[in-house]
Amino acid sequence: MVSVAQLPTIIQGGMGVGVSSWQLAQAVSRTGQLGVVSGTALDVVIARRLQDGDPEGDVRRALLHFPDPALAGRILDRYFQPEGRTAGQPYRPVPKLTLRQGSAGQELSVVANFAEVWLAKQGHHGVVGINYLEKVQMATPAAAFGAILAGVDFVLVGAGVPREFPKLLTDLAAGRVGGVSVDVHGSDAEHRVEVDPSDLLGVPLPSLRRPQFLAIISAAVLASYLARDEATRPDGFVIEGPLAGGHNAPPRGKPVLDEDNQPVYGPRDDVDLTKLIALGLPFWLAGSYGTPARVKEAVASGAAGVQVGTLFALTEESGLSPDLRKQLTDELTTETLSVRTDASASPTGFPFKVAQLPATLSDDAMYDDRTRLCDLSYLRTPYQTENGDIGYRCPSEPVHMYLRKGGAIEDTVGRKCLCNALTANIGLGQTRRDGYDEPALVTLGADLDGARTLTTRHPDGWDAADAVTWLLGPRAGDK
Repeated sequence: MVSVAQLPTIIQGGMGVGVSSWQLAQAVSRTGQLGVVSGTALDVVIARRLQDGDPEGDVRRALLHFPDPALAGRILDRYFQPEGRTAGQPYRPVPKLTLRQGSAGQELSVVANFAEVWLAKQGHHGVVGINYLEKVQMATPAAAFGAILAGVDFVLVGAGVPREFPKLLTDLAAGRVGGVSVDVHGSDAEHRVEVDPSDLLGVPLPSLRRPQFLAIISAAVLASYLARDEATRPDGFVIEGPLAGGHNAPPRGKPVLDEDNQPVYGPRDDVDLTKLIALGLPFWLAGSYGTPARVKEAVASGAAGVQVGTLFALTEESGLSPDLRKQLTDELTTETLSVRTDASASPTGFPFKVAQLPATLSDDAMYDDRTRLCDLSYLRTPYQTENGDIGYRCPSEPVHMYLRKGGAIEDTVGRKCLCNALTANIGLGQTRRDGYDEPALVTLGADLDGARTLTTRHPDGWDAADAVTWLLGPRAGDK
């Protein structure tokens, strides 16, 4: 376990699908702060890197250290294409998330999470974390086991109420079967997804260490709820305000939208830090804390530090494609970049921050031009059918299919396919057989002050160490 004295001041946010890459997490960890890889959809990320030929050999290098060589070999046999894909060739699909999971899907998830964390931990003695979405419940057990196999130090979870993660991590680190409950719409029965470490690996389990668990939340009442029971108590909290990038908690109370169709947050959404301090657990503040002054302010208020995303999303080590990164920094320089809180974009129903960029799904014409489909399916949710079977649906899938599955028409309005768009952000978007390339959709935090300052200081771009140094070592006059 990491002692209180060793806790990081800066947590680099776990962003998007692959934006918080192993390269970024490694670079932040080298500075002595907490580098975090995004654990979302790592199975498709690793499978697509292999199909593109793994040109630098990094995935294959990591798999050489996987505890079960035969299992790692099956992943390579299934996905690795030494010459990469031919022009216009679609990526091979990966197994979809279901309640009843086969070995192929769990094996890929375990190997992918192991590889990303293992790579992030090389070449330094710092700590590395991985970020998961509680909403993607069916992916959690196998993914977390893979990260633990690689020696991950912290697991951070948001987008929901992660009450089962402490026990999951404890069980998996002890080599026991670990699982989480899965919400099934229309069913009163208990449903779970589990992974059996001993059964999955064809070799004896290595010695495993339980990572620390940080719950990403937005309200002191939720912190109190999680902290009151040892079974649900995290090792700390990240408190995200409504200006943070990615998914945001909905405003408390009756939903109200402004003239731009953005949710309105008010005093009820402010977090009472005195209640957090009273819990006796460390916490970090997130959402508009990306400047030296805000870091100092957070620490002075009793926080262990801050979580920062946007500054790191725009670094050289970020997984964001270079073209998108340049487009974003160019618009920062000209002060034309805007980020809006889209109440409809995410299939989860949570508000989602969207950078307004031409030629991405933030463009209405681009959105209207895309044929709706659901082939990656990470955000689809299970439901009980009329005959008692389990079906799966997503508000971003074709409308007629969603309605046929019992969904409501109003749930489909404005929904965007985050799964495909977020993989496109990192250059791993699907190419359809008809030649259509999936467009991107970029998320950033709404407070761009820190990023604008760094574009001035580093007009040719900045790296993770530049961002950490600036946040922790302000010069006179820094804001």
